[in-house]
Amino acid sequence: MDEEIKFILDSTKESMDKAILHLEKKLVNIRAGKASPSMLSGVMVDYYGSPTPLNQVANVNTPDGMTISIQPWEKALIPEIEKGIHSANLGFNPMNNGESVIINVPPLTEERRRELAKQAKAEAEEAKIGVRNDRKSANNEIKDLDISEDMKKNLEIDIQELTDNHIAKIDAIYSKKESEIMTV
Repeated sequence: MDEEIKFILDSTKESMDKAILHLEKKLVNIRAGKASPSMLSGVMVDYYGSPTPLNQVANVNTPDGMTISIQPWEKALIPEIEKGIHSANLGFNPMNNGESVIINVPPLTEERRRELAKQAKAEAEEAKIGVRNDRKSANNEIKDLDISEDMKKNLEIDIQELTDNHIAKIDAIYSKKESEIMTV
């Protein structure tokens, strides 16, 4: 029986941790003013007929805070890279100089910063919903266990503490991202 309880607690914690990891991955794609190679992490390039992540066909770096430079390993890929950036719908206008693709990242307007902060908040809320769903699943599993009511109550308290800790982590991650976005 103890192994079953441990399994429920461990799998619940693991699911909640995954919700936080997912949130962090989503927030990386929300830009916060400065140019960053991670802004292009979702860009796929048609590489000899198969969609391939941009960072597997080119070097992506930021020479300064407002520019992203993409140096393809094969010059023939430049038009495909431009097409991939356009189809990713990131709002960037890539320029090529025959050797590489350059993106000038425009500074964010106040209105755009607010939109991005809202987007980050929505992602944080999604993560919280995931954590709460994990709590609900764990509590349902506990109800089905053949243990005393006191044990069930104690386990529910443990799961609530786990939930509260993960919600606090999500709030901290969101607050940090929001201040990054709103900092000019």
